[in-house]
Parts: sequence; structure tokens; C-alpha cells
Amino acid sequence: MGERALRGTRLGATSYENDRNTDLAPRQEVSYTCPKGHLTTVPLAVEAEIPTTWECRHCGSPALRVDAEQPQQKKAKPPRTHWDMLLERRSIEDLEEVLNERLAILREQRRRSA
Repeated sequence: MGERALRGTRLGATSYENDRNTDLAPRQEVSYTCPKGHLTTVPLAVEAEIPTTWECRHCGSPALRVDAEQPQQKKAKPPRTHWDMLLERRSIEDLEEVLNERLAILREQRRRSA
């Protein structure tokens, strides 16, 4: 059977069609720039909806369309730190009192171990 195997191309591996008698969809080139200054040009169909952002081919960061307006920044609250949350529950005087109590306990433990 091995000697009688069919030789030729694999099914679906190669297309024998060419682009001679076909009309491609009309295209437009859209340029995008990333924060690092890389310019990316993408061919898109004229009928396609043009996105305002595109991934930069060089660094992978989001690139903005050259002729588009900058997107509005959303107003975000600054992140709350542990100190901010602590100050919501206790006053500075309370914190100083707790600190002095803990220091007294630690000093007592050191005296015992010495």
C-alpha cells in the first residue's frame, strides 16, 4: 500500500484561485499613534466602523486614532489607603493612646525576657 500511495497536494492546503478577476472592497488607511509615539497604519474597509483605539504593533499599548478627539477621562475617586480608612474609625488621640498601650506591653515583654 505504501508504494501505491497517491502523491500530490494535500486537500485544503493550497488555494488555486487568484485575484485576477475579483474586485476587492474599497479600502481606507487609518493611522493610530500610541503614547510612546509609534505610528500604526491599518487598512480598513470604507463601510467598516472605524474604532477610536487600536493595539500598537510595536509595544502593545492602546493607540489612539490620529484624527480623533481624545476620549474624556472618567472622574475616579482616589484610592483609599489603609491610613484613610483608619482615620474614618479613630481620631489621632485614640491612635496615640493605642500606640502607647502597645508600646507598654512590648516593653513589659522585653523586661520579662531579659
